[in-house]
Amino acid sequence: MAELERLRGRNFLVIGRAGMDLYADPAGTRIEEASRFVAHLGGSSANIAVALVRQGCKAALLTRVSDDAVGRFCLAQLDGYGVDRTLVRVEGGEARNSLAVVETRVEDCQSVIYRNGAADFAMVAADVEAVDYAKFSALVTTGTVLAAEPSRSAAFRAFDLARAAGLPLVFDVDYRPYSWPSAAVAAETYSRAAALCDVIVGNDVEFGFMAGHPDRGLDKARELVAEGAQVVVYKMGEKGAVTITREGEFATGIYPTRALKPTGAGDSFLGAFLAGLASGLPVKAAVLRGSAAAAMVVARVGCAPAMPDLPELDDFLTTHPGPSA
Repeated sequence: MAELERLRGRNFLVIGRAGMDLYADPAGTRIEEASRFVAHLGGSSANIAVALVRQGCKAALLTRVSDDAVGRFCLAQLDGYGVDRTLVRVEGGEARNSLAVVETRVEDCQSVIYRNGAADFAMVAADVEAVDYAKFSALVTTGTVLAAEPSRSAAFRAFDLARAAGLPLVFDVDYRPYSWPSAAVAAETYSRAAALCDVIVGNDVEFGFMAGHPDRGLDKARELVAEGAQVVVYKMGEKGAVTITREGEFATGIYPTRALKPTGAGDSFLGAFLAGLASGLPVKAAVLRGSAAAAMVVARVGCAPAMPDLPELDDFLTTHPGPSA
């Protein structure tokens, strides 16, 4: 396994989708009642890259976008947020970008996601073999990348190349059932990916899924550390998280907030958590920064535009009560 000390280079390679999010406007409006929508950058990997940049790190996105107006929207948004998109390829033909139609609501929040012919799934081995991994501090990927071929094989090839270059591998489980051919394929693929990674972050449902039983998720998280992972964060929503390392484990609570929506919390958590580790913070302090960032994002409209910058997060931690026990 790679040394996490390399994270201090603060230059992250993130693999996975960028998309367009259309939010029913104003906040609180249901999709079926909306007459107006606001467009933002979306996609879990793009959101994570934005979160890292907002926290003072560098981030490059490796993916494919469609050769149409939505793909060009994503490219322009990445530029606007300061995410390096040198490694983003354009996929022509009938490929289409990920598109999400979302509500800013806490209760019964609807998120309708269109992924037919997804451009990011067209990523191939040649895309990842063209990368100079030596210049990066870590490779970050989400489970969505692994849901279809040729993206799945390309991502595992990237794992091999990054590992050969000494990069830590970071895996956000991010299970989206609609993207997978079957639950069995997803469980096998996730377990294979997690076994290769140094830092693994997911929620209780996702770890339970990998374990084959909803009650065995925490056992699966502990097993991954026993088998070689360095940090595993087992998130439990409002109950906080359990973080497991080779030195032991600890529980942390959440920061109380007045949430507007449930989306974006995981992406903001991972970005701020990794930025904290990259700054040399202890694991627990980095987890708390991630938790605070998640609390901030669910209280704001959108995902990418809701990611806090470094001064905002520092101010929140100084002035906000928490975390809960």
